Amino acid sequence: MLESILEALRMAGIMGWDILWALILGFLISGAIQAVVSHKEMGKLLPDDRPRSILKATLLGAASSSCSYAAVAIARSMFRKGGNFTAAMTFEFASTNLVLELGLILAILLGWRFAAATWAGGIVMIVIMVMLMRLLLRRKAVDAARRQADKGVAGRMEGHAGMDMAVTEGTLRQRLFSAKGITATAHYFWMDWASLWFDIALGLLIAGAVAAWVPRDVWAGLFLAHDPALAKVIGPLLGPVIAMLTFVCSVGNVPLAAVLWNGGASFGGVVAFIFGDLIVLPILDIYRRYYGLKMAALLGLIFYAAMAGAAYVIELVFGAAGLIPTDRNVQIMTETISWNYTTWLNIAGLLVSALLFWRFLRTGGPEMLRMMNRKGGSEDDGGHHHHHHHG
Repeated sequence: MLESILEALRMAGIMGWDILWALILGFLISGAIQAVVSHKEMGKLLPDDRPRSILKATLLGAASSSCSYAAVAIARSMFRKGGNFTAAMTFEFASTNLVLELGLILAILLGWRFAAATWAGGIVMIVIMVMLMRLLLRRKAVDAARRQADKGVAGRMEGHAGMDMAVTEGTLRQRLFSAKGITATAHYFWMDWASLWFDIALGLLIAGAVAAWVPRDVWAGLFLAHDPALAKVIGPLLGPVIAMLTFVCSVGNVPLAAVLWNGGASFGGVVAFIFGDLIVLPILDIYRRYYGLKMAALLGLIFYAAMAGAAYVIELVFGAAGLIPTDRNVQIMTETISWNYTTWLNIAGLLVSALLFWRFLRTGGPEMLRMMNRKGGSEDDGGHHHHHHHG
């Protein structure tokens, strides 16, 4: 028993080490962008669901934090500041599926084809979601959701959404390299870590445990791997459901995706699983608190359809182009830590993190983090709610 627990922990540790530099790089870029583009500016940029607004929401999302909980909270904040509901949901999707760190981690654990599939699929998913929302959303339902959103009921990570330290004077370059810009980057970088460490650790532990304890034939049976044609049909339908039940946020679910791929899930099934982070059970509950039960149910259905639909498109396109990998042995699970490029990149990343941490400590970061966790609410709802800091 002890041996299998240690094996699960070893696998989790190795996966964590392999993706560390990619996480640091992703959070650094995300922090720098948040430091120069304010949420208020974002809300103003998304007045409707026309292609131009949707494109802006997609680009802003792709450039922002990768945490699902933070993305959901920021989307509500945008909606309350006058942003269009569909555009805010587009931001949410892009913020969890088109971010740099997700692509990097997918490339490290599963190869560049999965990274390309997730980014391409993320765009297809946004198109499907926007079409479905135009088709199914009634003005009355959106008004009811806005009334509920304006009550400011606490979910998770509102402090993150409400905190806006963006530098707005000068050119983008001046903003970024000013003392204020570097401080804001350090604050966002460490607040992202404070928000996400729990989900990343949980994702690695679940993936390590599943890899060590669940025999491959269990996944092969579940995803009907013995019948490739049927596996392609069932995979995209099953992927988001498994994501929903394992409830691991955003980047944290990639290690488990590697385990599913090793176990025989179809290409589309794994991609759909990666997309599923915005319908995990805790987030569905947050939609209920933010927008009411009716809208939460509608969002759950629309998002599920968009995730499965995009996965089918990707399966077909990548299959036709001969881009679906044939190797089912993602070696990441059995490697040991050694002196290679990963180690050097991790050391560089840890040095940068340490410098930013020093800046964070010297400029009142810990007090702001405590305030953010205590307040919970965004700046326009009085901010007297509580939430957990891991999102």
